[in-house]
Amino acid sequence: MKPKAVFFDVDFTLIYPGPMFQAEGYRVLCARHGVEVDPEQFTTAVARATRLLANDAQEFIYDPQVFIDFTNAVIRGMGGTGEGVDACSRLIYDEWATCQHFSLYDDVPEALHTLREAGILIGLISNTHRCLASFQSHFELDGLIAAAVSSSEHGYMKPHRSIFEAGLKLVGVVDPAQAVMVGDSLLHDIEGARAVGMRAVLVSRSGLVDPPAADVPVITTLTDLPARLEL
Repeated sequence: MKPKAVFFDVDFTLIYPGPMFQAEGYRVLCARHGVEVDPEQFTTAVARATRLLANDAQEFIYDPQVFIDFTNAVIRGMGGTGEGVDACSRLIYDEWATCQHFSLYDDVPEALHTLREAGILIGLISNTHRCLASFQSHFELDGLIAAAVSSSEHGYMKPHRSIFEAGLKLVGVVDPAQAVMVGDSLLHDIEGARAVGMRAVLVSRSGLVDPPAADVPVITTLTDLPARLEL
């Protein structure tokens, strides 16, 4: 069934972080705050800190401190100590909202244009404090996006059902089954969307994720999305 609307996650689905948010970037930013870290520990530290983002104890209410604590855990996991850790964590959180630190995946423009030309409404649902209007302008996506919901403005993060319901309302889709969520997170994007009755497509650019369910397609590039939606 051709969907009426397709919603996209933003980070790691449409855009990816540049050097500032990689191991060497952390080392440089931490050094400015008098904090010494080991870049070799970055990947392991991120994996351990990611568990904080899956914690539903706060019922997925948007709280900047959750992301600041995540960054703090990464820095400490890289061996960082001292008073500068907190200041650096806050700086990294603030800079995450800045579009120039990110790049658009090469497959995004063509995929979005194909959907738009097929008469499908395109939306964004993102766990972010980034201005999504600025995001569209910066990456020259103006005119393609029909609606956008950020967790910082909405008040709840994915997978809370209300953020998906808000997106559906903005595009005027009454039946959730007529909408699809496309994202890279099993918990936040796929499970969250399916819980409200939306269909979902998992983006695994590494190709290392097994299908979460028989009716959830897994793609490694957005180039394959139109075919998966049977356009």
